[in-house]
Amino acid sequence: MQYWLMKSEPDEVSIDDVMASKDQTTAWFGVRNYQARNFMRDQMQVGDGVLFYHSSCPEPGIAGLAEIVSTPYPDASQFDAKGKYYDAKATQAQPRWISIDVKGTQKTRLLPLAEMRTITALEDMVVLQKGSRLSITPVTPAQWKAIVKLLKQ
Repeated sequence: MQYWLMKSEPDEVSIDDVMASKDQTTAWFGVRNYQARNFMRDQMQVGDGVLFYHSSCPEPGIAGLAEIVSTPYPDASQFDAKGKYYDAKATQAQPRWISIDVKGTQKTRLLPLAEMRTITALEDMVVLQKGSRLSITPVTPAQWKAIVKLLKQ
């Protein structure tokens, strides 16, 4: 089992949106960074743990826990010529971008980025590194355990 931090802008898809949906599942779409795409395509597996992170908002941070519940598949948004995630170079025969389904398992208290920066066990976490802007990053088992413990406080 692996662990991931996945960023979503809450005005696009929030943990509340996911938890309120019928099966608490959402397609993770719109990823347009090759490294993040490769994590989804090549490394994520059903059952992997996810830290659901709200970004580009007044107080960014971890807002819930989730898990990967599908294998990767072509991201339909790349084919929508009127959508903001359209990619003219993508074709049905050779899609460039993928989606993966994520199921919310728990809405938690918000663990703000500022608080995360104060936790010694998280100092090497990718999201806390200067210049880190990836929407999907790996999380070590020790970091996962430390965050889950913090969220229970």
